[in-house]
Amino acid sequence: MGKQAEAGLCLHGGAHPATVWPLFLFFFFPPPQRPAMTISMSSASLPVFTTMLRNLRYCMDKAEASAAARKFDVNVLVSARLAPDMLPFASQIRIACDAAKLAAARLGSVEAPKFADDETTFAQLKDRIAKTLDFLATVPAAAIDGTEDKDITFPVGRDGTTRTMKGEAYLTHWVLPNVFFHVTTAYALMRHNGVDLGKVDYLVGAQAAA
Repeated sequence: MGKQAEAGLCLHGGAHPATVWPLFLFFFFPPPQRPAMTISMSSASLPVFTTMLRNLRYCMDKAEASAAARKFDVNVLVSARLAPDMLPFASQIRIACDAAKLAAARLGSVEAPKFADDETTFAQLKDRIAKTLDFLATVPAAAIDGTEDKDITFPVGRDGTTRTMKGEAYLTHWVLPNVFFHVTTAYALMRHNGVDLGKVDYLVGAQAAA
């Protein structure tokens, strides 16, 4: 048999009989279409924020245990930086919390709690996470669902500059990357300072110890 026949073509150039019948069936009896997978705005935001902040708090619990075992004050990590021009650990926690709470508030048209940004201890930073989680638990999913095309205007600098994005783009291209960035940076700071953490702690938090 020639190469053309092996490829499903007769030697005279026509379609091979073995391929005609399946195509014939496909044309007249197409397979059922799978429904497109959809995800709501609330599903893409609230549980993601909650999981990341809970896992961050768990990593901080491990940092406290590490400090106790190694006999150093865990609060020295509050001012730790990965580089001189990067924000310290405390700011990473604050921004992660604020990115989540403000996104939920802006998308859901609810009032976000205001925090003083004056935390100086690990305990205070963990309390900020707890307060943010408490707020997220009060935001109704229905208030966020359907906001894909809602105009969201938000500050992007200290000079009063603002940016406006549609709700879906705001969530997927601005908020989620911000939350992940600052949680990851806080994780990296703890890991860099000797806390025994792994990716599983970042991904599943307390479930890692189960």
